[in-house]
Amino acid sequence: MVFIYPDSDFPIQRPRRLRRLKPLRDLVRETHLHLEDLIYPIFVQDGFNLKVEIPSMPGIYRFSPDTVTDEVKKVRDLGIKALILFGIPSHKDEVGSDTWSDTGIIQKTLDRIKKEVPEILVITDVCFCEYTSHGHCGVVVNGNVDNDLTLENLKKQVVSHAEHGADMVAPSGMVDGMVKAIREALDEAGFNQIPIMAYSAKYASAFYGPFRDAAESAPSFGDRRSYQMDVGNQREAFKEVYLDILEGADIVMVKPALAYLDVIKMVKDAFPVPVAAYNVSGEYAMVKAGEKLGWIDGKKIMVELLFSIKRAGADLIITYFAKDIAQMINKGEIERFF
Repeated sequence: MVFIYPDSDFPIQRPRRLRRLKPLRDLVRETHLHLEDLIYPIFVQDGFNLKVEIPSMPGIYRFSPDTVTDEVKKVRDLGIKALILFGIPSHKDEVGSDTWSDTGIIQKTLDRIKKEVPEILVITDVCFCEYTSHGHCGVVVNGNVDNDLTLENLKKQVVSHAEHGADMVAPSGMVDGMVKAIREALDEAGFNQIPIMAYSAKYASAFYGPFRDAAESAPSFGDRRSYQMDVGNQREAFKEVYLDILEGADIVMVKPALAYLDVIKMVKDAFPVPVAAYNVSGEYAMVKAGEKLGWIDGKKIMVELLFSIKRAGADLIITYFAKDIAQMINKGEIERFF
């Protein structure tokens, strides 16, 4: 679009006119944060009467299945509509068999939440890194994650999650063909109504450090660069998203968010499906650390960062800030920053 400025002695267009008064700024604001945009991550671990704060993520806790429902009720009462579960089992093995066990940590947690807080939407993260003894996202053969053997275990995992009440599944392992395999498994088991939110463009990022503390999921050898995306690639993200949509993904995700706003925008502009972005643990921890040191205004930074993710095109934001931002939305506090 080309604008031709009129030949005159004064500016006919004065953008500051619409910034002069707060009611005017509110009237023309292009981007808004809503409670419906937020998904809150919750960590659950085997045990009883547990609420353990994660040192690298102030304000975020691990819960046992018996205490997590109190947290879920707080989330619900704030008006947040959805959460995503991550499990830390007491038993880990080479294949992550806890993920498809009827007595697995996620299954026990789903049973409790769906009994006590049935109205909240529960998404389950579908992967193996928290559940395997080696910390990788699938079956390891000769030092590498075997793609197709991992697909077979993903099928068992998602069907088990659906049987215990999961409303949506979110495969995060960047396994080739994972969406197709999961869609077929769910459909064959009678769960064709369960949507898939695919971690479609998940980068091999340094921003995951605190999460690996929280979920005890650091790999015992090597790293995940052979299956997560190279941080320098954007066009590859287009390919990954496109393939996941062809395979049946209902929602696609970009992870992390802040360092990949360009990818979020590209995906949003290119594809007619809802786009999620994961505002990950390292992004959260940096704000909390800066706030603790007195170097930044944590609340203002939080609001500005979440606006940037929404402005880039994310329809949904998975964020550890969800409870904090929901409180501000409910009190009308966000508006005082603008």
